[in-house]
Amino acid sequence: MQHFREIMFTDTVAEKQAERGSRETCARMTDRPAPEGLGPGENLFIQSRDSFYLGFVSETGWPSFQHRGGPRGFMKVLDPKTIGFADYRVNRQYVLLGNTSAEDRVSLFLMDYPRKARLKLLGHARFAEAADNPDLAAQLTVDGQGWVERLVTIRIAAFDWTCPQFITPRLDTDQIAATAGPEMDRLQARIDALAAENAALKAGT
Repeated sequence: MQHFREIMFTDTVAEKQAERGSRETCARMTDRPAPEGLGPGENLFIQSRDSFYLGFVSETGWPSFQHRGGPRGFMKVLDPKTIGFADYRVNRQYVLLGNTSAEDRVSLFLMDYPRKARLKLLGHARFAEAADNPDLAAQLTVDGQGWVERLVTIRIAAFDWTCPQFITPRLDTDQIAATAGPEMDRLQARIDALAAENAALKAGT
C-alpha cells in the first residue's frame, strides 16, 4: 500500500507547494512508512457508514462521482486491503460499470458528520456478477435492499484521514431520535402530568 500523499502530491503539486512555502511541511507527511493495510480504526469507520461517495473518470476524461447508501454495515471490509459492497439494480444506466471497465481507478469519500471525521480511499474497482459468485454475494448482500445485480470489490491503494475543519455537523434521523428522545419523553411525561392535574381540577369544581 502506498502513502496517499505519494499518489496525490504529483510533481506539479509539489511545485505549487514550493511556490507557496508549504513544500517542506508537506514532504514530511510521507516520512513515516506507509500503512500495510486498513487498521481497526479504518475497519470500524468503513463498516459503520450508511453512505459514501465514489469518484471515477469517464472514458472521455471527465471526472464524475456517484452516491451509494444503505443500512449501516452495507460496506464490508473483506481483508486489510479490500472492501466490497453489493450493487443493486436501480436505473440501469450502468455509468459506473461502463466507465470503470475502461479505467478501474476510483476514489471514495466517507463522511461522519456528527463527529466531523472523513476518510478518503483510493483503489481499483472490480465488478462481478452476483449470480456467478454466490459465496461473495452471500457475504455482501444486505437483506431487504432489493435484487443484487453485481458485486463490487475495491483493492485499496492508499487511504488518508483528513482534518475536520469546515465540516458542518449533521445528524440523521436515528441520531436525532437518540439525542432528542430522552428530552421528548420527559416533556411528554410532563404534559401527561399536567393533563391529569387539569382533569382533576375540573372534576373538583
